[in-house]
Amino acid sequence: MTEQKKRALITGASSGIGKETALAFASSGIEVALVSRSVEKLAAVENTVTKTGVKAKTYVVDLANLSQVQEKMRQIVLDFGNIDILVNNAGMGYTATLSETPLSDWQQVIDLNLTSVFECIKGILPSMRQQNRGTIINVASIAGKQAFANWGAYSVSKAGVIALSQALAQEERANGIRVTAICPGAVNTEIWDTKTVNADFDRSNMLTPEIVAQSILHTVLLPKQAVVDELTLMPSAGVL
Repeated sequence: MTEQKKRALITGASSGIGKETALAFASSGIEVALVSRSVEKLAAVENTVTKTGVKAKTYVVDLANLSQVQEKMRQIVLDFGNIDILVNNAGMGYTATLSETPLSDWQQVIDLNLTSVFECIKGILPSMRQQNRGTIINVASIAGKQAFANWGAYSVSKAGVIALSQALAQEERANGIRVTAICPGAVNTEIWDTKTVNADFDRSNMLTPEIVAQSILHTVLLPKQAVVDELTLMPSAGVL
């Protein structure tokens, strides 16, 4: 009897770390539910994955709309099947001094980078508990462990993701669910081109999304007796 294929749900799957994680998972035969706001970009990723012979399906969800996130996640489980691996990768960058950060911006960063992760987890947990197994990967940041000036709101949101991961790991261990917080240093993704980020770094020395994706794949493929609680992955050139 052949072992049933693993199924993963990846948020922020249309580009960067999310996209490369989907491709890395596909290379290991893991089926992927792809979640993002961008229909066109998701379709391109789905097309690339299905060409490898692995099942992929796209789901357009705006994670900033918090009141609908849990229900959308439950609908994906019903449509795609029980999720073995949840990768909470969606998020936004934001730069400003704390004194110049408006409350509305602060709330937006916390909502997307932290609260939407909490809601995604709440939507997927019941089915993971039912099958008594699951791996949850929360993409945090080195900024969550070591706050940087002008990155206050972002650093706070990612520190929250790390704390959320630690508490969840302790609560769900008895249910066969593993939780990992992955904390990359600077990664060369489209985040640096977004309107909310104003930073001029040399991107050639940054981690690539592929490197982070390979680390995520390695983490989920560990035997169930092992878990990576927290993984700090830095560019060898150091903090930028």
